[in-house]
Amino acid sequence: MPFADRLNNVETSAIRELFKLLGKPGIISFAGGFPDSAMFDVDGIREAVNAALTEEAGGALQYGATEGYNPLRDQLAAFMTSKGNQGVTANDLIVTTGSQQALDLLGKTLISPGDKVIVEGPTFLATIQCFRLYGAQLVTAPVDGQGVVTDRLEDLIVEHKPKFIYLIPTFGNPSGAMLSLERRKKVLELAVQHNVLVVEDDPYGDLYFGDAPPPSLLALSSQVPGSRERLVHCGSLSKVLSPGLRVGWMVGPAELLAKATMCKQFSDAHTSTFAQATAAQYLKAGRMPATLAKVRAVYAERATTMGNALRRELGDAIEFVQPQGGLFVWARLTGAGGKLADGGELAKRAIEKGVAFVPGAPFYANNPDHATLRLSFATVGLDKIEEGISRLKTAV
Repeated sequence: MPFADRLNNVETSAIRELFKLLGKPGIISFAGGFPDSAMFDVDGIREAVNAALTEEAGGALQYGATEGYNPLRDQLAAFMTSKGNQGVTANDLIVTTGSQQALDLLGKTLISPGDKVIVEGPTFLATIQCFRLYGAQLVTAPVDGQGVVTDRLEDLIVEHKPKFIYLIPTFGNPSGAMLSLERRKKVLELAVQHNVLVVEDDPYGDLYFGDAPPPSLLALSSQVPGSRERLVHCGSLSKVLSPGLRVGWMVGPAELLAKATMCKQFSDAHTSTFAQATAAQYLKAGRMPATLAKVRAVYAERATTMGNALRRELGDAIEFVQPQGGLFVWARLTGAGGKLADGGELAKRAIEKGVAFVPGAPFYANNPDHATLRLSFATVGLDKIEEGISRLKTAV
């Protein structure tokens, strides 16, 4: 079969291959990167569906505008404003089929074969695959507990002159890191100084434990003159409401949104108007704050339980920064005491012991750290977390 040359740039996900092994009975899985379905506000979504069909059935069931269903765009603009993103209007965003489509549209509209794009190391695996599909040469900027290391990022900008920079500043997948306020401002200053576009992917920012994180890059852009014109912000309802709705959005410069809308029209015509109408009614009903409060409390307890169990069971054989939000613990095996220091090998041993996680190497576009691993606490109850980490101890 004569497939397109661009497919040579991507390979089957190592994580997808791992998931084939999860059929073993009794497996405790920390591998998933998704929210707990028990946290979904089914009653609220049912009410939103009924409201959509009662108040706007014609609009909800008909074809719609490619850039998005206007009642939802209005609600999303208000939702963004409530989080400190001043000046965001419905015309400043387009609705996408999950934030994943926003990344695909960025690839389609911005990347020519050979263009350089800076990503974090580690970063979201699907981003690596998506951008490579369009021929990008990916350059990795290092990450620590406070997010991307901005001094090194500046060096890479100067050296590679990238088409754009892709960051997950708040509780990133997989790192869980939260970019500090100081570094957020520095990123915006670098965007202006070097006239480079920055893409802020923010699917996890609402899932904080305790104090709220620093304002988003979009919210801070008002403090750095000229940065708003060099910033794209991608949001999603998948992690806070329902992945099945497939509702995301992209805020960006008008010229970019116009090109992205054109490409989206070729792809899917528009995101499901029924899903959009449902999301619009849900946001309009004002249920999101209570839903978020519940989800944050549950995930915070699970994150604390997992962190405590890892420290107790694995001790100095593992190191990690306790997450302040999101869905993941990002850890590194130290090899202390002669223990295993290869995440890929540990993943295989762990399956045999009845516990699963994702090794960290696939999350690096270049120079993978094979000692790393990602553990999700989101979908596992407290007792199962304790038991799963106990099993992991026997595999190290």
